Amino acid sequence: MVRSNHSSSNDDAQALMDIEDLKARLECCHGESYGWARFCCRGEADEANNVLQMVYLKILEGRAAFDGKSSFRTWLFGVIRVTAAEMRRRRVLERLHLVRYHELQPRNVRAAPADDAIFSDELRARLRKGLAELPRRQGEVLHLVMYQDLSLAEAAETMGVSLGSARTHYERGKKRLRVLLAESGWK
Repeated sequence: MVRSNHSSSNDDAQALMDIEDLKARLECCHGESYGWARFCCRGEADEANNVLQMVYLKILEGRAAFDGKSSFRTWLFGVIRVTAAEMRRRRVLERLHLVRYHELQPRNVRAAPADDAIFSDELRARLRKGLAELPRRQGEVLHLVMYQDLSLAEAAETMGVSLGSARTHYERGKKRLRVLLAESGWK
């Protein structure tokens, strides 16, 4: 657990050790965290990087603290999910205030970033497309289970829903994903 207030040199030493442990854990989970952040950001690599930066800052500043009630990875994925949602809301509000300004600006066509190795395979591209077409909760639970290798219980905790709800979304999502893959010619 990370301590944000220190009262003695022993507390300072313990906090420093805790921060180093926390940094090591974050580094160990970075690849998986990026994959989840990218999913939460609908595949936008730049946005996912921004979300992760905000998450790491929240954690290292003590605004998000691991309490040990779940696995570290499950907790981290929950922080990523909440942060991505906060950034989406903030972006919507910014757009509402800047609509007139945006309409006056010339539109730049943004070049697509180079394909990541993770998403280059045809099956993965079709799965990603299918996941994006699913209702949000179904897509979230399937991504957490398929790509992040979480159990349904861990996915439910990450999503902030009951296990029964996660199980329902998972089953419905799998069924719908099969239909979408079949419709796209994948058998």
